[in-house]
Amino acid sequence: MAKSSADDAELRRACAAAVAASGARGEEVSFSIRVAKGRGIFEKLGRLAKPRVLALTTKHSSKGEADKAFLRVLKYSSGAVLEPAKLYKLKHLTKVEVISSDPSGCTFVLGFDNLRSQTVAPPQWTMRNIDDRNRLLFCILNICKEILSYLPKVVGIDIVELALWAKENTLTLDNQENNNQEGRETSVATQTERKVTAKVTVENDLVSQAKDEEEDMEALLDTYVMGIGEADAFSERLKQELVALEAANVYQLLESEPLIEEVLQGIDAASATIDDMDEWLRIFNLKLRHMREDISSIESRNNGLEMQSVNNKGLVEELEKLLERLRIPQEFAASLTGGSFEESRMLKNVEACEWLTGAIRCLEVPNLDPSYVNMRAVREKRAELEKLKITFVKRASEFLRNYFSSLVDFMISDKSYFSQRGQLKRPDHADLRYKCRTYARLLQHLKSLDKSCLGPLRKAYCQSLNLLLRREAREFANELRASTKAPKNPAVWLEGSNNAGQNGSSADTSTVSDAYSRMLTIFIPLLVDESSFFAHFMCFEVPALVPAGAPNVNKRRSGANDPDDDDLSLMDPDGNDIKPDNTSVELGTLNDALQELLDGIQEDFYAVVDWAYKIDPLRCISMHGITERYLSGQKDDAAGFVRKLLDDLESRISVQFSRFIDEACHQIERNERNVRQTGILAYIPRFAVLASRMEQYIQGQSRDLIDKAYTKLVSTMFTTLEKIAQSDPKTADIVLIENYAAFQNSLYDLANVVPTLAKFYHQASESYEQACTRHISSLIYLQFERLFQFSRKVDELTYTIAAEEIPFQLGLSKTDLRRVLKSSLSGIDKSIGAMYRRLQKTLTSDELFPSLWDKCKKEFLDKYESFVQMVTRIYGNEPIMPVAEMRDTLASF
Repeated sequence: MAKSSADDAELRRACAAAVAASGARGEEVSFSIRVAKGRGIFEKLGRLAKPRVLALTTKHSSKGEADKAFLRVLKYSSGAVLEPAKLYKLKHLTKVEVISSDPSGCTFVLGFDNLRSQTVAPPQWTMRNIDDRNRLLFCILNICKEILSYLPKVVGIDIVELALWAKENTLTLDNQENNNQEGRETSVATQTERKVTAKVTVENDLVSQAKDEEEDMEALLDTYVMGIGEADAFSERLKQELVALEAANVYQLLESEPLIEEVLQGIDAASATIDDMDEWLRIFNLKLRHMREDISSIESRNNGLEMQSVNNKGLVEELEKLLERLRIPQEFAASLTGGSFEESRMLKNVEACEWLTGAIRCLEVPNLDPSYVNMRAVREKRAELEKLKITFVKRASEFLRNYFSSLVDFMISDKSYFSQRGQLKRPDHADLRYKCRTYARLLQHLKSLDKSCLGPLRKAYCQSLNLLLRREAREFANELRASTKAPKNPAVWLEGSNNAGQNGSSADTSTVSDAYSRMLTIFIPLLVDESSFFAHFMCFEVPALVPAGAPNVNKRRSGANDPDDDDLSLMDPDGNDIKPDNTSVELGTLNDALQELLDGIQEDFYAVVDWAYKIDPLRCISMHGITERYLSGQKDDAAGFVRKLLDDLESRISVQFSRFIDEACHQIERNERNVRQTGILAYIPRFAVLASRMEQYIQGQSRDLIDKAYTKLVSTMFTTLEKIAQSDPKTADIVLIENYAAFQNSLYDLANVVPTLAKFYHQASESYEQACTRHISSLIYLQFERLFQFSRKVDELTYTIAAEEIPFQLGLSKTDLRRVLKSSLSGIDKSIGAMYRRLQKTLTSDELFPSLWDKCKKEFLDKYESFVQMVTRIYGNEPIMPVAEMRDTLASF
């Protein structure tokens, strides 16, 4: 038989080393054995069990604390070295269960009460044989009894068998321990004796449990005077006692029969009595039913009489109310058919309208019982009320149409209402509205009586008031233009001489935009007020035009209780305000009426815009910003025409400004037709003056308008400049250099604050650098053509042949190189001086010459340095002027 791993001293020492390496101090390894770890379900799926080592350790405290016992699970690392994997405290061990599914009995499970996840199956430990299993379990029980003073529950194993095994193997275990511990100190021997004593104690406990069970069974058999081997006789004896017990129960039932018969007789007597009572109750129920029928008949006749009395009384009351509804008061009939519409009589007319509206409504189905609708008296009275309504609506409509026309004619005939020479008159419609408010409530009642009558009334009011508004706007605009002091000669920006353009642009034209702003300040609020007044006066169910919380401009300044209060809110016949629906279908009808009311007044605004454009086109920028400011303050509601007017004004200003930009572009393009343009073109510095003035005029959100103008103007300027430069290839680069430099110098300050101009500034800078590079390169190649042409030929050959073969090519030999160097570099001072003078001669601007000459020297030095490197690489130590010497020569110029 193979030696058990529990006797392996090397294994125990490896376990002790692993425990000490884990940081545990003072723990002694009492027992160690190799096992296989599995989880049951994983083995069925084909997964192999893992090799593990179980080590029982104890820790003895010297400070009076209780001793501790642990079960450590050790695993093998990649280097076959044991290392700690799991730690269990034996004080939490509650159950040791041997797996019944393993026929060998070598697999068991240790149950702990402190495991966090009870849903995961605990690991199963498999031993090599039964002896190894018994050794481990016996050692666990021994430590639990000795240190923890309790034994865990053992399931699936016969404790008697375990006790007998422990008794038989105790001597062997003791002998093995004694042999393994020879030569140790006396304290170790003492510990071994203590362990042996503990093992005996556990054996005795297991044996005592088995003996107690056997004694209980013997005591049970002694009561029947039987031995432990007489199981069949014991079973037969129990069956006989069960039969005797059942027979005794049957006998008891037979003895109680007389008592049962007496109870049955009592039940029969009670049943007979109940049948008699049921018969009596049926008789009483029949009599009560006849009595209920008689009472119900009497109550029905009584209720019918009472109902008839109530109905007759209600009918009389309803007829009296109906007669009251059908009666027409004499004073109301007189007011409706022939009363006057003077202001003193308006209160009675309004009362008559309210009564007529209420009377007609009372004869309609919601307010009148449907059974009365077809009565002849009701139909005749309804027809009479309809005649009264038609008559009154016709008379009132005719009066109001004539009244509106006469009121406006009176105001037009009085010149004091309009602006005159030397005096601007702000339109004042307070008296007009005061007189119209007298009939506001009448119009509301006309709408409730006959809504179709409002169409002609609205049309008459619009036609009359339109004449007044157009006359006021025309007179105000004429006087505004006449009283505004403005320069007579318009400014010319991008044509003519520089002085003429600058003198024209220096004139102050702010009075022009101030005049336009004053026109809007006076008439836009007036038109909004008139739109709002018209919407409420003519009973349109639309939202209010005045923002919430804003003061009512139609109120007089005398106070909130002023009788002239412009309260035109809609009211029902009961005097309650009617809140209009924001999505009213009448909004479209109102805008059509406002179009008719204010149509034609836009021509006077257009005249002011055109007048301002002729004086100073740049004032379109200021007027555009002013218009945007007013436009942002208008709501898209019942004052829709005013918003449309402002939109049209903004569009017209944009068109006029675009026209100015187009004309400026044409002025720039006319420069292209001039032959041989040299120096700085006239429109370059003028554009800087123009841009500065445009930035001064920006107001509101006019930035987009200006940016579009900048884009169009500068694009035209650059395109024209390129075309002029291309007309003479000899001076093309010079023209571009000077003009792009002038553009950058003149717009440097503006480009720092205007993003659009900054973009074109960078574009001009790039074009300037490109023109400089081309011009400098042409100068260098013109003066040193043979030198750099030779270099270019060598560079081209380096792509096709080896460098060492180039000196043997035709025209590229060392002799040819010396000739080129002699012709190009002999008299280098004169050559550089000629290049210096040629560059100075081509430029018309002395300011650009220093920077261009520096670029020229740097470019030439870079090319020469490349040439020297090529000569050194291809021709070896061929003598050539050093780069430093060439740099010193250039520095002298």
